[in-house]
Amino acid sequence: MIEYALVLLGAYLLGSISWGLIVGKVTRGIDVRQHGSGATGTANVLRTLGPRWAVLVLAADVSKGVIAVFAAKQIIGAPMAEALAGFLAVAGHNWPVFSRFQGGRGVTVGVGGMAVMSPVTAAIALGVFISSIAASRYVSLGSVLAVSTAAVMLTILVVAGQEPWECLVYVGAGCPLILWRHAGNMRRLMHGTERRLWGGDKTSGQEPPKRET
Repeated sequence: MIEYALVLLGAYLLGSISWGLIVGKVTRGIDVRQHGSGATGTANVLRTLGPRWAVLVLAADVSKGVIAVFAAKQIIGAPMAEALAGFLAVAGHNWPVFSRFQGGRGVTVGVGGMAVMSPVTAAIALGVFISSIAASRYVSLGSVLAVSTAAVMLTILVVAGQEPWECLVYVGAGCPLILWRHAGNMRRLMHGTERRLWGGDKTSGQEPPKRET
């Protein structure tokens, strides 16, 4: 139980390290939460700080999920511990204790954890994410489709006996959480006012979206 407590607490604290916030402070002296969407994740860092720093934040955020799940796997060696550690890393990223509980949306951290638990699922979800963004230029749409794909794909693998059932705890708790964090994005997608990653921030003829707080 002590190992469980330490690993799970460590996963949350690791997730709470807001790399987007740190990079913004160090490189430009700004709080990225005061710009763009108000989130600390890769997409907002890309718009606020540029691609070089966005790549750095992307790698750092993915590593949070990877390290949390890998540590649980090595120290405890139980699929349930991996699932809980991955979920708490996502929760920490979204509500970081070090940053007044104002964080990101959890997609990159979630992918990192999934890459350790089920590499096949992570690869398929990543493919959906990249292709969706390339086709639509909406990061939020790619995120929602990738998360939904991961949930369906992992369920299929569990039913087929290819992955342990505990993986369903991870997607059962983590996917709804990430989708809920994208509720505002989905509303703007429906209204045609969501920001595009490039080629214009809004659909022609629509008002620009309000910055989230």
